[in-house]
Order: sequence, then C-alpha cells, then structure tokens
Amino acid sequence: MSAKLLRTGAVILVAGLSWPNFALAFDPIYPFTDPLLTMPEVVEQGVILPGDTAPIPCSIQKDFSHPLALGEAVDLALCNNPQIRSTWADIKIQAGAVGEARATYLPALTGSLSRTSDRIRYSDSRYPSSNINRNTAQGGLTWRIFDFGGRAANHQAAESLLAAAMATHNGTLQKALSSVIQAYFDAVTAGATLKAKTTSEEIAGNTLHSAKLREEKGASSQSDTLQATTALAKSSLEKNRALGEYEKARSVLGYILGIPANTVVSLPEDLGESAGENGKALSQWLEETQKNHPAILAAKNQLEAAKKRVTVARSAGMPTLNFSTNYYQNTRPGEAVTSIEAQETTMGLALSIPIFEGFSTTYKVRGAQAQVEQKEAALADTEHQIAMELIKAHADATSALQNLDASAILLEAAQKALVVSQRKYDKGAADIIELLNTQGALSDAQNQRIRCLADWRSARLRLLASAGQIGRSAVTE
Repeated sequence: MSAKLLRTGAVILVAGLSWPNFALAFDPIYPFTDPLLTMPEVVEQGVILPGDTAPIPCSIQKDFSHPLALGEAVDLALCNNPQIRSTWADIKIQAGAVGEARATYLPALTGSLSRTSDRIRYSDSRYPSSNINRNTAQGGLTWRIFDFGGRAANHQAAESLLAAAMATHNGTLQKALSSVIQAYFDAVTAGATLKAKTTSEEIAGNTLHSAKLREEKGASSQSDTLQATTALAKSSLEKNRALGEYEKARSVLGYILGIPANTVVSLPEDLGESAGENGKALSQWLEETQKNHPAILAAKNQLEAAKKRVTVARSAGMPTLNFSTNYYQNTRPGEAVTSIEAQETTMGLALSIPIFEGFSTTYKVRGAQAQVEQKEAALADTEHQIAMELIKAHADATSALQNLDASAILLEAAQKALVVSQRKYDKGAADIIELLNTQGALSDAQNQRIRCLADWRSARLRLLASAGQIGRSAVTE
C-alpha cells in the first residue's frame, strides 16, 4: 500500500509541476476572453485621432535614404512611444476592473468531488473495525441579493476610470504628436538654416574672388580683399555652427521617432512656401477645449470615480442580504464520511448587519471624501494649465501668421539689393563695405524667412495639439 501511495504522490507532483506550463498555453477553467463584454471597441479597432478616418498605421516601413515626411514621422513616433503603449495597457487593465465590478452581480458557484477512504481500528476488540470507501461531493451557490448601492457605485466608478484611461491615452497621443511636430520642424528648420548659411558662404567666396581680381587690376586696395576674406571666414564659421545644430536636431528627432541611434534621417531641403489662416477666435478655442480636450475629460472622469468611491465606502457599513444553497453527498466539510449513502441540501437567506467596526467605515468615508477634493483640485489645475498652453499657442500662431508676409517682402528686397550691389561693385560704383552689408542683410532676411515659416507651421499644429484636436489629417495637409 505504501508503494501505491508513493506512486499516487508522484503523479500528483508531476501534474502540479506541469500544470503552470499547460495553463499558459490553454486555460480550460477560464476559456472566455471577455464574457461580460467590458473591453471597449477602441482596443479592437484602434484609436482614431480627431479629424481622421482610420487608426494609426503601425506597419510602416521607412527607407530613410529618402526624405522623411511629417506624416511618416508622426506614424513612427506614435507607434514607438513607450508612454503610449503604457496608457494602452492601462485601458485593458481598467476594462478588467469593469469586469470585476460587473461580476459582483452574478452568483458564485463552487463545487468539489473526492474519493475518501475512512478506515477505523479500535484497541478494544469489542468494537468492530470499519472500512468505508465513499465518493463525496459538495456544491454551493451564493448570491448577493441586496446591498445599499455599493456594487452599483463600484461599477460606475470602474466605468468612469475606464473612460479616464481612454482619455489619458488620447492625451498622451496629443503630447506625442506635439513633441514629434516640434522636433521635426526644428530639424527641418536647422536644415534650411544650414542651406542658407552654405549659400551665404558661396556668395562670400564669390565676393572674395571678385575682390582679388579687382586688386590684381589695381581697381581696389588690399583692404577690400582682407575684408572679403574676413567675411568668408565668418560665413564658414556660421555654416559650421549651422551644421552642428542640424546634426543635433536630427539626433533629437531620431530619438523621438524611436529608431536606432545610428540611423541617418534624411529630411526635406526646405519648408516650402506656405500660408494659411488662424481660423477661430480664442474664445471658441477655449470653449471647445474645455469640452473635448482628453486631459480634461480624463480628470473629469477621475473625479466622478472618486465621488462613487464615497458611496462604496458608506455602503461597506450597511446591511447586506445574501441567498445561499448547498449540496452535500456523504459528508460535510471537515466531517467524517457517513457509513451509508447520504445526500443533504440546504437553502437559506442571510442578513448581515454590521454593528460596530471600530469606526473604520467612518474613516474610509472621510478618506474617500478627501479623494474627491483632491480630484477637484487636479481638474481645476489641468483646466488652468491647458488654457494657459492654448492661449500661448494661439498668440504664437497669430504672431507667426502676421510675420509671414513681412518676411517674404524682406527676403525679396534683400535679394534684389544684393544683385544691385554686386553689379555696382563689379563696375567700381560701390565699395566692399556696401557689398558686405547687403550680403549680411540677405543672410538675416533668409534666417527671418526660415524662422517665420517654421514658426507658423509649428504654431498652427501646436495650437491644434493644445486644444486636443490634432490628427494625422491636420499634420499632412
């Protein structure tokens, strides 16, 4: 018999060790993924940003030898951002919490089956020995019929936290969009600045060549040549600095995109000529932001969940009514098996009335009320911060839009002035000082035009991001 028990124990041990691996592959006890339908559709369909018609495509394969478009940069950044993946997982976690809250409305059913061998030997020979082998079964059902709103409040709180998780995810998307837009325009602006500085260096080189020719012909002094040499050296220094800023901006962009550090990102050569309009008034932006910004929606849902937690805390100290029924075959829990076949069924209602719990419910309610106050303050702070960011973004967009025409006029005038000045210098009608001044004015005009174009595009998109209304369609327009 001892050998049989050892074999049985070995089988149980092997089964216990192998069960976790089997359970990872298939769970026969919990085969349903979402029986209470708690998972929101966004988990299956994907997030659709404001103004878009389709979710973010995360299967993008980019050849970085070709210029990176802003839309491609957005897709890469949103698909590789770890904070976005974290908030995406939070949605699934909160959906599970909603399922737990819904499950409290359903009955709980338990059961067990066993084979029991009961062998009794008495030292007194007057009492006969007994050897009973029985199949025993036990089953129970419990169902909470009534409470004072604790389950309902807990369910509503879980729903609010799920909505907050989805809003937080959308808010994280908006922040990531704003970051990649800023980094992209910083890099493209740095590239355009490098191109302008390279052109200035070429112009300074041509000026030096003209000065040397004039000096050889005796039409100018060595002073003109030295001043032209100085201007060329200065242009070379500015070009080298611009190159360094361009490489740094590309590195920052690559980091935000989540691509390998050794990847060389190719960008468009310039920003192009673009204009537009600022659209709605500031009051309209503020009104729509208060209604639709995901960070504000998340804070509001968290406040609503905190209010429901107060009801949950209060209901913990109130009576509850439970229904229960049990079935026993041949034994009860903790009792010996019967000598003959027996079946027993019980059924009852249980009213539980908390009488005194050391004032724990009182302090739970006070703590829950304090959580409500904290969430109210957090909501007010979120609204204040977003309003401040929106006001700044609106002012930047308005200013950048007003500067577009002025910068275009400035650049056109500086280009014409340089052409005239070069022609006069070649004919001896102007000195080197005038020519170098017009070159410097052209360089400044180019910088202003590049900056104004970058400021406008970036400010327009940051305005949409600050309002929580930016999507891929707004980026790629």
